Amino acid sequence: MIDPPAALTSGARRPPEIVGSPRLPVPAGIGRLLVLAVVFLCAACGLVYELELVALSTYLVGDSVTQASVVLSVMVFAMGVGSLLAKRLRCRAAVGFGAVEAALALTGGVSAMALYASFAWCGQSRPAMVGFSLLIGVLIGAEVPLLMTLIQRIRDQDAGGAVADLFAADYVGALVGGLAFPFLLLPVLGQLTGALVTGGVNAVAGGALVLGLFGRDLSPRARRSLLAANILVLVLLAACTALAGPFERAAREAVYAAEPRVALQTDVQEVVLTGGTGGGRAGRSGGGAVRAPLALYLDGRLRVSATDAFRYREALVHPAMAGGPHGRVLVLGGGDGLAARELLRYDDVESVTVVDRDSALLRLARTDPGLARLNRHALDSPRVRAVTADVFDWLRRDARHEVRRDGPYDVILADLPDPAITTGAKLYSQEFYGLAARVLAPDGRLAVHAGPPRARPRNFWTVEATLRAAGLRTVPYRMPGRLHTFSGGPARGQNGAGKASPEAVRYWGFVLAGRSTPPLKLSPDTPPLRALTPAVLRSGRLALDRARPPGLPPSTLVHPRYGG
Repeated sequence: MIDPPAALTSGARRPPEIVGSPRLPVPAGIGRLLVLAVVFLCAACGLVYELELVALSTYLVGDSVTQASVVLSVMVFAMGVGSLLAKRLRCRAAVGFGAVEAALALTGGVSAMALYASFAWCGQSRPAMVGFSLLIGVLIGAEVPLLMTLIQRIRDQDAGGAVADLFAADYVGALVGGLAFPFLLLPVLGQLTGALVTGGVNAVAGGALVLGLFGRDLSPRARRSLLAANILVLVLLAACTALAGPFERAAREAVYAAEPRVALQTDVQEVVLTGGTGGGRAGRSGGGAVRAPLALYLDGRLRVSATDAFRYREALVHPAMAGGPHGRVLVLGGGDGLAARELLRYDDVESVTVVDRDSALLRLARTDPGLARLNRHALDSPRVRAVTADVFDWLRRDARHEVRRDGPYDVILADLPDPAITTGAKLYSQEFYGLAARVLAPDGRLAVHAGPPRARPRNFWTVEATLRAAGLRTVPYRMPGRLHTFSGGPARGQNGAGKASPEAVRYWGFVLAGRSTPPLKLSPDTPPLRALTPAVLRSGRLALDRARPPGLPPSTLVHPRYGG
């Protein structure tokens, strides 16, 4: 994309060495249109590179606001640097532009693959993200003075008119690139192949313009060098495209410490299943090989580990079920079916409504042998109704109709991603809890997964403060877990790519809420549990009562207060 101040500066005066018309193979009017067409394509490619870095870094690191801010600020700064550096190339604008586009096509094309490789084998991707943002920004910024020079060589034009033409082509190209990324490239080609194909388009457009339109003004050596450079770039991009599939499988295996058995890019997230189909316990298959326990990852973050999924779900479900009637239950999230499995253990549960935004995850929970066995085919029960919808929008638009028809919910379970993931911050906002309270029975209970209380205590206590700001009384508690977390990235301690702090990931945190203070207990009709006991609940509550910080403000839609 064009950096306006640099463009205005570069077009203010024409350097003396470029006076005179080039020997064009087409009329000047057509030549000018060809230059603007290349501006359009380059702008579209540049924005795709930018969006690719933002999307992939958000998926790998989380906290979309931070990642987008870093990528955009570094790239805009680098564009200014690139514009200044390109001033030295204006005397050889055609050769300079050809070299810049070849470098940009290669750098932008392989950026997604390099970012993923850095994350998979080095355990972090932020340094690579900053480095590629800086380099791509410098190259995009260098385009502007060179394009200004080329378009003025074709036809003498005042600087204001030339800048207006370039801006128009640039902004329309940015629009097309911005729309093509989420609606065409990402769903059809994926992140890695989409970036590589974009690089190929970039290389062809830049090379064709320079060699086809301005080739007669280049020396034979310059023509050969540019042609060889573009061919090399296209060969490298084609080779990377051919290897994208095996590379992605190898990188996933490095990230997940096992070969993914299922890997889906759905409309809303990446869903990966690893491990065997034996319901959760590692064992030996018929051939004698050790079968790994099933694990479910959503956007690279571990959400279900069959070895101890029962601990998390027992702590989320059963304290809320013990405080009073529980005939009607609403599960917000929970598309894996495991919360529904625990609920169906109560014979007096009449209906369970599961609302999840990902229809593919709900389908997988029904059809995958391993996941369906782990959730005991809960989503196929006649007592369970699965709804595909954005949780916030469903509470806002559809939930009140459900309540008018069937009555309020006795229990609501918020089985949602960690609040540290910025894209889910609205699901931990005061407005969200206010919507949930509208459909909660007067003596109903709301149980919320609030993130690890030791690793991110401020996030945990902000959830509790937000629930209180929504008019609910709260009881925080925690549950001991294994050395991994259900949020915040892959279980790095399990695959050797990094080390997890035992103190940081030992507990899952929850908040039980209601219009009056709900009792934190297990009722006599609670089914047999594997890990949760009254003693565990008491100790979990007492430990957090002593750690409560004073005066935290609530999180709202316009002022989210969660961070990574």
